[in-house]
Amino acid sequence: MLDTLLILAANYLWYAIIVIAVIHLLTLPRREQIRSLMLAAIVLPLVYVVSVIAGALYYDPRPFVVGHFVPLIPHKASNGFPSDHVLWSAAISAITFSTKRYVSLILWLLTLLVGASRVYLGVHHPIDIVGSIAIAIVVSVLVHLLLRRINLFDYWTLVRATQPSTQSSNSKEPRQRL
Repeated sequence: MLDTLLILAANYLWYAIIVIAVIHLLTLPRREQIRSLMLAAIVLPLVYVVSVIAGALYYDPRPFVVGHFVPLIPHKASNGFPSDHVLWSAAISAITFSTKRYVSLILWLLTLLVGASRVYLGVHHPIDIVGSIAIAIVVSVLVHLLLRRINLFDYWTLVRATQPSTQSSNSKEPRQRL
């Protein structure tokens, strides 16, 4: 019974994380939706690039290859670092942290469950899980800080909100930054 639940968690729980994040996104005010989508549009591709580079720099054979056993879920004997399932779950959890921390906490707990189940099933070492989480957090925080530093979040979300609806698009007045 436990094996079956962990197999489900390892293979499919990250889809639930995506669904929860999308539902959360749809409940946000428009301004926060734009901010979250901008962050995701930059963070997700960067997380992928960093994970490919990290995987090329560090090779970690999967536990079932090293231990010569059959894992509870079928998997290729490829590099286990980083864990893609945990990487995407952690990236979504990190992006969500900038809007609602309690939703992010729930997503982080589910991400840890995905990671623990993949370790238990013998397809990843703990370092693969920790590395995935670290990549997602570092990339997300750096992108968020960079966007705040260049004031991109406030510019794109506040300019449209502060424009009077009567102003014509042909107006020669420059937009003011807030």
